[in-house]
Amino acid sequence: MGANHSREDLELESETESESEEITREQESDDEEENYGTPSSYSSDHPKPKTPSSLDEVESRLKALKLKYNNQAQSNYPKNSVKLYLHVGGNTSNSKWVVSEKVTSYSFVKSGSEDDEEDEENEESNPTSWWVLKIGSKVRVKVDQDLQFKAFKDQKRVDFVANGVWAIKFFSPEEYESFVGKYQEFLFENTYGYEANDANKVKVYGKDFLGWAKPEEADDSMWEDADESLYKTPTKTPIKESHDLNEEFEEAAANGGVIQSLALGALDNSFLVSDSGIQVVRNYSHGIQGKGIYVNFDDGRLSGRKSVNASHSTPRKALLMRAETNMLLMSPMIGGMPHSRGLHQFDIETGKVVSEWKFEKDGTDITMRDITNESKGAQMDPSGSTFLGLDDSRLCRWDMRDRNGMVQNIANESTPVLNWTQGHQFSRGTNFECFATTGDGSIVVGSLDGKIRLYSISSMRQAKTAFPGLGSPITHVDVTYDGKWILGTTDTYLILICTLFTDKDGKTKTGFSGRMGNRISAPRLLKLNPLDSHMAGANKKFRNAQFSWVTENGKQERHLVATVGKFSVIWNFQQVKNSSHGCYLNQVGLKSCYCYKIVLKDDSIVDSRFMHEKFAVSDSPEAPLVVATPMKVSSFSISSRLRM
Repeated sequence: MGANHSREDLELESETESESEEITREQESDDEEENYGTPSSYSSDHPKPKTPSSLDEVESRLKALKLKYNNQAQSNYPKNSVKLYLHVGGNTSNSKWVVSEKVTSYSFVKSGSEDDEEDEENEESNPTSWWVLKIGSKVRVKVDQDLQFKAFKDQKRVDFVANGVWAIKFFSPEEYESFVGKYQEFLFENTYGYEANDANKVKVYGKDFLGWAKPEEADDSMWEDADESLYKTPTKTPIKESHDLNEEFEEAAANGGVIQSLALGALDNSFLVSDSGIQVVRNYSHGIQGKGIYVNFDDGRLSGRKSVNASHSTPRKALLMRAETNMLLMSPMIGGMPHSRGLHQFDIETGKVVSEWKFEKDGTDITMRDITNESKGAQMDPSGSTFLGLDDSRLCRWDMRDRNGMVQNIANESTPVLNWTQGHQFSRGTNFECFATTGDGSIVVGSLDGKIRLYSISSMRQAKTAFPGLGSPITHVDVTYDGKWILGTTDTYLILICTLFTDKDGKTKTGFSGRMGNRISAPRLLKLNPLDSHMAGANKKFRNAQFSWVTENGKQERHLVATVGKFSVIWNFQQVKNSSHGCYLNQVGLKSCYCYKIVLKDDSIVDSRFMHEKFAVSDSPEAPLVVATPMKVSSFSISSRLRM
């Protein structure tokens, strides 16, 4: 586990400051010898200097000399001069920052231009050029989100990742401000293909979302109102520095299977879906633990009368239904495509696949890329027969009953067909990627172009609100039970969006129920600091960010959790929403939160989720956290042991 503020940050600052002070002391000493020395004789043309009359006068003169020589030193540096550091030692006790180049210079150049001296054989096939950051001879990297750029205004410093973790310090605030401004401009241009001016920002974000382009001008009143209401939430408080994550249970994958996904239950059991079968585990107040029950897939494949997926591959998606007595399992098609032509219905009580369902519309077979419950708590409904489906350009509701609402005879030899009861097939490419539902069944959809759309419970044809993309595909999305907050996952950051707005009648609503107009709050980003991002392992992409699990009106989610390589990363939801939080001071651009806790595992993490909030015990601020790796699943409870 760890927090975001590493001791390396302080060492870099102190090392640089001490060196600067040493230089300043030498300059002051030379100056004092020159001006206040006492030679053996003086001529009339060079009278003896006047002795300072007080300590205040001495201090004033020394400050003036320090300023003078610092300015002279800075003026002697080449243009765009910086000091370059490299972090070495990895995640060991010997890790530290070392000076790579005491004085070097940076430049932003277009790839393929005369100023870019690199061999461009690999770029000739792609006529599109982009902005590149060059620092001396050590760094040459494209300006994009993969840099994990983090700025420290008070230290005149920027950290980033580029085949290692680097830091640059500037010799003046003006140089720092200039660099950060240029970086933001070139990041916009590389991301959207337009020069960073006001007209192009309107083109990218739309006139209603100018607060996203200029966060300093955005209306943050909804965030502040949310802060006030959250502080009134009773009884439990989120994870703080005084709370520890303690590992309670560790369960090995049964039968040598490799865990592919988690299906957490809100009732008695949860399930580990592996490449060879399904392992049943019991839910406890301190986590999940095995029951010794394991259901094998035949020859590592799902069995059934007639396959609708010729590949018989390992299920990619597991969805609990009917008071968690049934599970829908969806496998991808041949060729590794995420789409599926149907799914298997698994009866948990009998341990058998009881049916294979086919996706069909108007007599034509179609595919789905994802399925989800039609509301946050729908898996606990014993009579549930409907669920939602998503494809690249389709959003729909499926019913396992026939068109007359009758339960189909799944014992029939033919493959039963799911009934498309509601939905829309969009003519233009929407590039839908992922979706989730609120407590009342409203739908949020994330897309490859970064857009996030909100649909009401009454219509899947027209989005009530469509948030613009920030240039990165949304790979996973979640929403709070009350629909007030959206959490989108991209490869390099999480995006938290407030859906609240005030309509023309002064009523507060969410973007699921009406058009938000132009009083839209800017989103907030959740990021890893560059060092943690680099240390997360080979697969350093964010995956499956989710809120803690609430299924009751009036209850508030308290944490956010995401997976990055070997890290399970936890944010305090209350802290992220607090507009006066220290992370947001002196930031440029969208507010970004770097305050989190980390659970570190020895292997890449498959998934991390909080159990249902009913499993939170009285001395814990949250239900247990479940973390699955390919061969193990661990449960962590949260205690309030005070650190001295």
